[in-house]
Amino acid sequence: MSKKIIIRKKLRSFSGTEKNLKKKDKLKIKESGLVNLSRTFLSSLIIVSIFFIAPLAINLTKEKMIFSKDYENNSKNNLKKLLENKTTKLDEKLNKKFLYEDVLTFDEQPSDVILLSAATIEELFKSTNYNLKDVRENKLVKPISLDLLPKEIVKIENTKKRKDLFIQIILPLVIDENNSIKLDRINLFSILNKSKNTKTEQEWLNIKFKQYGVVNKDLSTLKIRMDEVPVSMAIAQAAKETGWGTSRFAQEGNALFGQWTWSGEGIKPADAEDDSTHKVMRFKILQASVKAYQRNLNTHSSYKDFRSARAELRDEGKKLDSMILTEYLDKYAETGKEYVKILQQIIRQNDLTDFDDAKLMPSSKDLESLI
Repeated sequence: MSKKIIIRKKLRSFSGTEKNLKKKDKLKIKESGLVNLSRTFLSSLIIVSIFFIAPLAINLTKEKMIFSKDYENNSKNNLKKLLENKTTKLDEKLNKKFLYEDVLTFDEQPSDVILLSAATIEELFKSTNYNLKDVRENKLVKPISLDLLPKEIVKIENTKKRKDLFIQIILPLVIDENNSIKLDRINLFSILNKSKNTKTEQEWLNIKFKQYGVVNKDLSTLKIRMDEVPVSMAIAQAAKETGWGTSRFAQEGNALFGQWTWSGEGIKPADAEDDSTHKVMRFKILQASVKAYQRNLNTHSSYKDFRSARAELRDEGKKLDSMILTEYLDKYAETGKEYVKILQQIIRQNDLTDFDDAKLMPSSKDLESLI
């Protein structure tokens, strides 16, 4: 069984590379599962001020499902209300409070992160036989999780080398987050097929309703929102938003997807107008940025068409096609349709769809079922 490799301060011998690594770039390689350690709780006030998410319920499900009496499908009664975004003040407050709570607490857990040089990272990848050529052929990704982008990536003049290094760093993080969602979907479908839920299942559902902004406990809405983002699309957006890892936001704040915040926490864009209050969210580790990105696409009202198109693909038994789904990301940037064209160009030119069916080598029994 493979081990998920998480980079921290100390280095333990791994494939004979210890002697080749710089002393300042000490690593700690340890086994872990998909589920991350719980993070320190942030105050609700900060969480409330970060995002404004308006819930939207769209029932695209054609299959018959059995619902628990405790969680009936209320879409018929609440669909009009949700479509018109006529939520109560209490619903809105709860939605903001819990939507990103798990992401922020994950990011805030004290961790011994250390900035590794590009040379050190490349040596680690080489020693573990992690290269994109093999991934394209075998569809298996080494579970190496890096917390920070190397500063030297900005100085890599060879475009292909810089892009490959960026993809190698981001790829395991995106797949890891998709795996978390995939395992949640498996649990959700198991609950949907039961006539009665246990107390533990009911508590789990309540947490997920809050995380995904489903204020009316509508299971169909939760099913649509709790879903994966194509790997190729995520990498393309990260590449576009960070200039393949070279942007100030990526280097200073681990911001891979350029998400905005109005809370005071974040990095102010250099070209922002003086009276502008928005900033780009900063994160302590890269994985938190990926989590926030996934939650944003899965909950924000701007991406309801994206979620609808994804649900239709699911309903038709088709794969999640990034070339189709990127068409619904025109609201992600001010450039609209031009932004979509750039994303699709990045995907095509770099053959990113090769990674859509790639799997993260398992580090736990839960993940073995996903291979």
